[in-house]
Amino acid sequence: MHFENRFAKAVPGLTILPTRPYAHQLLVLRPKEPQSPMYPAQNLTVAATGASGSIFLKHFLQAVERDARIKTVNFIASDGALRVLAEELRLKGRNGLVAQILGKQGRKIELQSNADIGANVASGSYPADAMVVIPCSVGTLARIANGIAAQLIERAADVTLKERRPLVLCVRETPLSKIHIRNMYRAADAGATVFPLIPTYYNRPATLDDMAREFAYRVLAHLGLPQPGAYRWKA
Repeated sequence: MHFENRFAKAVPGLTILPTRPYAHQLLVLRPKEPQSPMYPAQNLTVAATGASGSIFLKHFLQAVERDARIKTVNFIASDGALRVLAEELRLKGRNGLVAQILGKQGRKIELQSNADIGANVASGSYPADAMVVIPCSVGTLARIANGIAAQLIERAADVTLKERRPLVLCVRETPLSKIHIRNMYRAADAGATVFPLIPTYYNRPATLDDMAREFAYRVLAHLGLPQPGAYRWKA
């Protein structure tokens, strides 16, 4: 057995690429692609950051609360998210935050402090299936893309990437600078899905709620959780 073949078996994610005829083979290490859920995700981590778009977060949390396939949701809101939630949804403070967003008491959504770097989702041994940051500010994007994990949101995202679990970043910013675009590339190259907070129009939404609800359904479908009320394109 050639050395390259033995080495390929010993190193996960190794690809051997031929260069040109009669040249030595080139050993290239490629990271494994993140694994898409082979079953509906039952344990989700959801984070909100200080970007505009709180109505999308509201409908996403309402959808996961309704979905019986999802058993546990760990929800983290940054200080910036609290400010935006107060302005866009007229919410007041952190007390009863989940109930304020849902409009009722939640059964499965547990609020985590962004300052609690020792929370369950900060460990790779905690069995989270996927993470969604909605909305995702470009500041949060930058910290995730560059491995700066000083608070729980970025640490949970870092864990999601290193464990090869699905990470969805619903980035909200316009226009985009080269810095933003580079950071989106870095995050995607590390295994994240950049899912910009861009609503659909072909379903002709009549209200902002219709628009935000359909976007939430698209994100959940991406995680293997299609929703019964989602719009289906018919050519």
